[in-house]
Amino acid sequence: MIDADLAIVDAAELVTVRGGAPRRGASQGDLGIIERGCLAAQDGLIVFVGDERDYRRQVRLLRKGIEIDATGRTVLPGFVDPHTHLPFAGSREREFEQRLQGAAYEEIASRGGGILATVEATRRASYDALVELGKSRLNRMLLHGTTTAEAKSGYGLTLEDELKQLRVVRALDSIHPIDLVPTFLGAHAVPRERRHERDAYVQEIVDRMIPEVAREGLARFCDVFVEEIAFTPREAERVLKAAAEHGLGLRVHADQLRDGGGAALAARLGAIAADHLEHTGEEGIRALAASGTDAVLLPGAAFFLRRRLAGLGRRLVDARVPVALGTDFNPGTCPTEAMTAILPLACLDGGLSPAEAIVAATLNAAHALGLAERVGSLEAGKEADAQVLAVPHHLHLVYHFGDSHGRTVVKRGRVVVEEGAIAGTAGGPLSGTGATDKPSGGF
Repeated sequence: MIDADLAIVDAAELVTVRGGAPRRGASQGDLGIIERGCLAAQDGLIVFVGDERDYRRQVRLLRKGIEIDATGRTVLPGFVDPHTHLPFAGSREREFEQRLQGAAYEEIASRGGGILATVEATRRASYDALVELGKSRLNRMLLHGTTTAEAKSGYGLTLEDELKQLRVVRALDSIHPIDLVPTFLGAHAVPRERRHERDAYVQEIVDRMIPEVAREGLARFCDVFVEEIAFTPREAERVLKAAAEHGLGLRVHADQLRDGGGAALAARLGAIAADHLEHTGEEGIRALAASGTDAVLLPGAAFFLRRRLAGLGRRLVDARVPVALGTDFNPGTCPTEAMTAILPLACLDGGLSPAEAIVAATLNAAHALGLAERVGSLEAGKEADAQVLAVPHHLHLVYHFGDSHGRTVVKRGRVVVEEGAIAGTAGGPLSGTGATDKPSGGF
């Protein structure tokens, strides 16, 4: 018999997404559904996945174990959000109003808005204030089923302020159930006070910021915003090569506002992911297909800026590029923490099928963070990160939009959302016995 301390039983659909990562081409839509499916975990890891009959024959739930009845419901892996700008202060709702009145994103940025407006607010904010803001945002992510997320700096743009943001991410990772993957984004914009010494700022990133970030172990990846209003491909290459020399993985904000060669640069340098890609042309898609670089689409940002993906996801899948999805949670161009809002946009504008979108938000997103061996699917040996949705079929995630449908979220074998509320607050005490090095409440 297999001993377990947590089980989810009798799901109408247990969406396992099990198998090798990343998924590409036809396999991007393979969900590995088990009807009347069951999952069991012990000490935070999955020990059984199968149907209800095999579960009853093979699994023994320990005396203090928890069994979650998923009858008539759909069970998915926890969402993995591979692109967020989590640690920031301030908001930019006035810019939203200006865009509705016809102002372009680039125009707002040229007037001192955009990224630099958030930089000012984040620099003024204390470390403690950023931690509190981060906890509230992570709670909202958790309620929408996200159990792992990337978190970028990039709103400091000085050594001290970039380190402050990354230390906030480290603190949040230690106190909140969501696992965070930190990314250094000092090359997000040229700060206002350095606008006349652009090359010196790039050199500071290379000579001071990256070495210090690496020395403190504050980031797993380094990212660069490659765009006319940000950094050129040549500048980005300087930064990314320095990051690689210091042991950081590479990511690229590519081709968001125009096709500036960002996707091709990411592919050539062996970046783990190229993100955005709204304007990537056929040459860039071919470069991604020939590389090991994942495409991370951010349809929420395109939607919020009133721009189109125009079937980009379909073109990438057809070219056999692995596609992942992220929120791009940030204060200016996509202020939502909800992965559930992203899936319908990926289908309706990006051309993905609902199954392809689910794979993109789970297993492929985990691969885009280098975590596919641990999370992103429901299979024995992986961390028990799962969500129970009050719908009978996975199509409802896209068909019935505007509702997360989430009722229970399990992180590493521990119930962290119960009946649609954060466990330990409105949802009652935290339950579950999964092993974790994080605290059992207070987040």
